Amino acid sequence: MTINAATMSATGRAQAFCDRFGLRLPILLAPMAGSTPAALASAVANAGGMGALGALNTTPEGIAAWAGAFRAQSNGSFQINLWIPDPPPVRDAAREAAMAHYLAGHGARPAIPEGPLLPDFAAQCAAMLAAGPTVISSIMGVFPADVVAAAKARGIAWFATATTLAEAREAVAAGADAILAQGAEAGGHRGAFDAAAAERQVTGSIALIPRFADALDVPVIATGGIADARGIAAALTLGASAVQIGTGYLRCPEAAIHPVWAAAIAAAEPEDTMVTRVFSGRLGRGIANAVTRGAPAPADYPVQRALFAPVRAAAEKANNPEAMQMWAGQAARLAAAEPAGELTARLWAEARALLP
Repeated sequence: MTINAATMSATGRAQAFCDRFGLRLPILLAPMAGSTPAALASAVANAGGMGALGALNTTPEGIAAWAGAFRAQSNGSFQINLWIPDPPPVRDAAREAAMAHYLAGHGARPAIPEGPLLPDFAAQCAAMLAAGPTVISSIMGVFPADVVAAAKARGIAWFATATTLAEAREAVAAGADAILAQGAEAGGHRGAFDAAAAERQVTGSIALIPRFADALDVPVIATGGIADARGIAAALTLGASAVQIGTGYLRCPEAAIHPVWAAAIAAAEPEDTMVTRVFSGRLGRGIANAVTRGAPAPADYPVQRALFAPVRAAAEKANNPEAMQMWAGQAARLAAAEPAGELTARLWAEARALLP
């Protein structure tokens, strides 16, 4: 019997998941690149959940340093997440020039980027495995077979993000130990395996979770639109074995995000968020602002991300929310400004009270 078996209760699935992955409660910190310092991850882990590093932009040396900092503060579980690389971007000089001109009106004129724009993926994978996390996790595709084999040999599990059942099945066939069901409500980047398909793959969590739970023989972890006890209880009732929370942790003091961003999360209604490619070239959900409205066609990822970087830096320096990159999910307003460990424990206590 799998831990997603229909005969198991919501609390039974959650307990089985926790027992398998060394947790005391079924809450995972989402691996938000640039917003998961070791202090935040360790606070969640010390409360009984799973910490996380979003390592997209992190060098191999940075991955090792983060793991060391985490272990100095916690002996709990953590995941390290990497994006599966897209094919090389198609360069379009006219489109890139038009975007640079547009962005110049929002605080900084970008230079057209050249040369390597991302850390070396193979080196990141080696560093990720060497760090010895409880879990390696993926988004935008599946890990190469040699990375999966190396993880299994070290006793490291693999959680794969999926936005459709077809993606989930591909990941399970490749060896994934659990599937992160990313609903369309989620903040940050969409996990579509095919970048061009992301706009079409926006199924909400209330439909996605039970479909995955019914069809898959591995645990389902719900993510997207979950920021309070009601969302946790609902996700578990729908068939998930655990939840992963991102935006719901961004107002915690340990997250240390820009105060303008934190304030925008506190005020955001669900309809104040939008999916956009302006920030990176990959589709993602953030708080709508002037720079996301009326933009020309973006460059491919990661060229667009490089173009936007100086605008983001200028906006943060000027405390300008209209040109800032402010990732947020549709449940942003539910995010609580309290210490991450206290929040984690409270959310699970309240969710347990809502479950049979």
